[in-house]
Amino acid sequence: MDGRRSTAVPLERLDVSVYRVPTDQPAESDGTIVWDSTTLVLVEASGGGVTGLGYTYAAAATAELIRNVLAPVACGMDVMGNALIWSRLVAAVRNIGRPGVASMAISAVDVALWDLKARLLDVPLVTLLGAVRDAAPLYGSGGFTSYTESQLARQLADWVADGIPRVKMKIGRDPAADPGRVAAARRAIGDSAELFVDANGAYARKQALAMAERFVESRVSWFEEPVYYLDYEGLRLCRDHAPPTIEISVGEYGYDPPTFSAILRAGACDVLQADATRCEGITGLLVVDGLCESTSMPLSTHCAPTLHLHPACALKRLRHVEYFHDHVRIERMLFDGVPDPKDGALRPDLSRAGLGLDFKRGEAKRYAI
Repeated sequence: MDGRRSTAVPLERLDVSVYRVPTDQPAESDGTIVWDSTTLVLVEASGGGVTGLGYTYAAAATAELIRNVLAPVACGMDVMGNALIWSRLVAAVRNIGRPGVASMAISAVDVALWDLKARLLDVPLVTLLGAVRDAAPLYGSGGFTSYTESQLARQLADWVADGIPRVKMKIGRDPAADPGRVAAARRAIGDSAELFVDANGAYARKQALAMAERFVESRVSWFEEPVYYLDYEGLRLCRDHAPPTIEISVGEYGYDPPTFSAILRAGACDVLQADATRCEGITGLLVVDGLCESTSMPLSTHCAPTLHLHPACALKRLRHVEYFHDHVRIERMLFDGVPDPKDGALRPDLSRAGLGLDFKRGEAKRYAI
């Protein structure tokens, strides 16, 4: 024995619970799907007398995978070794299929472990990760295709009035109506705010290019998933031939590093997106940031703004964070410590350890499944 004290903290347990929250409208839709609820899978990781939390927006089956496959692997390991645990979890899902539900399960566990580690060290997560900036710029996101034109205009205009200088709306369900709805959105937000559109892969290749030409009239500057997200050739076509004032973005359905590498190699976007609730957590998000750093590619985080806040402030290539209507609403309902936007950005509360969140167990009980 050399007299040095061990700093290892074994992971004692992973607790998982699932909550389904109805939408605030009877149903919401984008270009390709309709939904009436959102499911949140919560992971609580305990060790050293402290508990950290993480979550993903995924199917309830994700919880079973965490309980039956990931927890037996992670429990007993040193919570200070995030990268090692992450690699073991990735190895554990080899025969299940890594992209999709397995990656989202890993995401929730990984976020909980980072939160636990920061709480054990009694520091904000952004401090542990290494801050690059003190605030994360936002864009307001919603504008569902199920909204009437007046609902669409009101939501986007309210975000701009609250100081968020860029907003995004859904398109693609009724292509013939899209140019008119986009023009109405531009009138509602005025001349100075940026306007983004998201087709969720609803268009064919040439149709997307034709729409991009129309959207220039409303000064759209961001066109997300103009075609199916795995159609890298189609995305490259859109990137190369869309008006130069419109950036093409994709990546929200990137689940593992090889997917993001393939997007970048294909030249399929101007701005890469990544979602820490899907891309294998904060550890996975940092890998994506490294890929973006090596290719000079801007990076925008997808949805779950409260979960993304601390890591976003540590990303080298961050462009902005998506302030998604459904997730903002759910995070405010289920967690204490959710920050309010100020001057178009979110700022971490440096007086709180970890992600700075506490779960509202009593309020959440009615949504438990």
